[in-house]
Amino acid sequence: MMDLFKVGWRSLQRRRLRSLLTMLGVFIGVATIVTLIALGQGLEDSIEQQFAEIGTDKVFVQPRGSQGGADATGSTAKLTEKDLDVVRRTAGVESAGGGLIRVVKVEYNDETRFVGMFTIPPDSEGEKLTYEAFGIDPYEGRVLDSNDGKKVMVGFGQRQGDVFSKEVKVRDSITINDEKFKVVGIMDTFGNNQDDKSVLLTEEVAQDLLGVGDTLDNVFAKVKSTQDPAVVAERIKKDLRKSRGLKEGKEDFTVTTATDFLDTVNNVLNIVQIFLFGIASISLVVGGIGIVNTMYTAVIERTQEIGVMKAMGARNKDITTIFLFESGVLGFTGGLIGIIIGVGFAKIVEHGLAASGNSFLQASVSPMLIILTLFFSFAFGAAAGTFPAMQASKLKVTDALRYE
Repeated sequence: MMDLFKVGWRSLQRRRLRSLLTMLGVFIGVATIVTLIALGQGLEDSIEQQFAEIGTDKVFVQPRGSQGGADATGSTAKLTEKDLDVVRRTAGVESAGGGLIRVVKVEYNDETRFVGMFTIPPDSEGEKLTYEAFGIDPYEGRVLDSNDGKKVMVGFGQRQGDVFSKEVKVRDSITINDEKFKVVGIMDTFGNNQDDKSVLLTEEVAQDLLGVGDTLDNVFAKVKSTQDPAVVAERIKKDLRKSRGLKEGKEDFTVTTATDFLDTVNNVLNIVQIFLFGIASISLVVGGIGIVNTMYTAVIERTQEIGVMKAMGARNKDITTIFLFESGVLGFTGGLIGIIIGVGFAKIVEHGLAASGNSFLQASVSPMLIILTLFFSFAFGAAAGTFPAMQASKLKVTDALRYE
C-alpha cells in the first residue's frame, strides 16, 4: 500500500500546479467543514458547561413572547409576585425566585450608556437561587444583599473600561435612570460582552425605579433532588393555568427546564450547521469534478505508460488500483491542507472573539475529527477518480503502445 501512495505522490509532484488547482475545491470545502465543526462543537461544549454550572434541576417561567421583559418586547402578558407564590407552593419545588431583566440608562464620569439590568429577589432563599441559576460570582468587593437598597454590582466589563472611558471601581457612585447607586461589588466575567456590561440591583429597588409595581420578567425554581424537573415543570404549568384562569393550550406564559433550553440551543446549532455544510459541499463537488478532470487527463497523458505496464503483466485491477490511489492521494492531500486551514481559521475566530470580550466560544478540535476528515478526503478523492481509473484499466495493450 505504501508503494501505491508513493506512486500517487510522485504523480502529484510531476503535475504540481495542476494538482494544486485540482485540490483547491477540496481543501476549501474541507476547511469550511472543519471550521464549522470545531466552532460548533466548541460552542456546544461551552453551553453544556454553563448549564452544568447552573444545574439541570432548574425550571424557568417567562411571559409568552418575552425575551427579557414584557415591556421591552411589547408582550401584553406579564408575571407578578402572585405567580411566584404559586410556583413556590407547587409540589416538588424546593425554592423559587423571580426578577426583572431590562435595559437601563447608566451614567458615570459624565458619560451615558444603556446596559442590561437584572435583579435579586428580596428574600435570602431567592437571592441564593439567583446567584446559583445565573452563575454570579464576585470578582471584587462583595455580592449584593437583598437588603442593600440603592447599591449595585456592576459587570466585569465596566471594571475593565469596556463601557465607560474610565474604569468603574468598588465604592464608586453611578447613576441609574437618574438615581444614584453605590458600587459594592464587581461581578466576575460571564464570558460574553453584553452580560459583562450589565448591572445587578435588588428587586424592590428596581421595581420602584422602573415604576412597574410587582411585575416580574421571569420566575425560576429549583426542583427537589428526588423529583423529575420535567414532571415538576408540568405541575407548575398546571398550577399557573389554574391561578391565572387559563385553559390548556391558551397559556400566556412558557415553562421550560434547563434541559429544554439546552436541547433548543443544540437543535438550532444543528440546523445552522446543516445549512452551512450544504454550502460547503458545493466546494467539495467542484473539487470532485476537478479530480475527475485531472485523472482523465492523466489517463490520456500516460496511455503509453499504461500499455507498458500491461505488457509487463499488470492486470486491469492493478491499473484501476493505481489510478484510484492517485485520485485518493489528491483528496487526502487536499483534506490535509483543508484541516490545517480550518483549524487555523477556527482558532483565529476564537481569539478574535476573546479579544472583543467574548470568551464564551472556544474552538474544539478532537483527534477523531482529524482522522475521520482525512479518511473522508481520501475516500472522496478515490470515489471521484473511479471512472477515470476504470477507463484506464480498459485500454488495450496494442492501442496504448501505439498511442502518441
